[in-house]
Amino acid sequence: MADYSYLMRGIVPVATESSVLVSSSRYLNDPRVRDWVGTHLLRRNGPDVPTPSDSIQLVQILREVQDIGHINALIAAERARNPALDAWFTEGFVSTFQTADLARYAPGTVGGIFYAQLTDKNLQVDIVPPFEPRNDFEYFQLRAGQTHDLEHIVGGGGFDFIGELVPYYMRLANLFVHLEAELAGELSAFSILGSTRILTRAVLHYPQTWLVTLDALERGATVGRQSDPIHLMRYEDVFDLPLDEARAALGIRGARFADTSEASAQWN
Repeated sequence: MADYSYLMRGIVPVATESSVLVSSSRYLNDPRVRDWVGTHLLRRNGPDVPTPSDSIQLVQILREVQDIGHINALIAAERARNPALDAWFTEGFVSTFQTADLARYAPGTVGGIFYAQLTDKNLQVDIVPPFEPRNDFEYFQLRAGQTHDLEHIVGGGGFDFIGELVPYYMRLANLFVHLEAELAGELSAFSILGSTRILTRAVLHYPQTWLVTLDALERGATVGRQSDPIHLMRYEDVFDLPLDEARAALGIRGARFADTSEASAQWN
């Protein structure tokens, strides 16, 4: 038998009086997180559990696992040193448009592209039902939900499962560029877990799609690194602009579209 003692050096058994699993990670401590990670990072896709249900389950779990009070304190500290972020929270803009409102925008504009996606794929504007945010973190989450599909468009991500990696990694890179690291990490818990399920399933079950999957990750990260703060962008102001002009007006840089629909279809 091979001797791996060299690689196992430094492991220190930890004594505990606890009768249940306990660690220094609140994520590992929570059985719902362990089950979600074990299930959704390892499972295959199937019609019995549509992929959008993965993410809403994760959102609901993280609301109870994360320390929302601490996140709001981090946001308050960031607002004190970041005037643009403070102004964004102070304004508290919430979008109210519906699909029918987009019909007037010409094809090729952001509004026109979004309208075509919504109607062609029978999607709705609100990914989750609108709600009244009670604090800064909840407002951040509300706007992230309202702008997610638009980040697909401006970032070059297809409206399919692999295409989800583009907006995921746009934010995973961009938040760390523009915010203090601890706050960026707290705001990225959903994104890192939600995106990783796509990566592991690609390698474990759909390896023929891995290079397409990896390209989507890289394209999203490129946009995130090069662009202005994505979380502050009001896409509603550029609905009437052609896509390239809208990107320039918003400060979106490095976007490159690649069709991931054929690869994503192989996951079904």
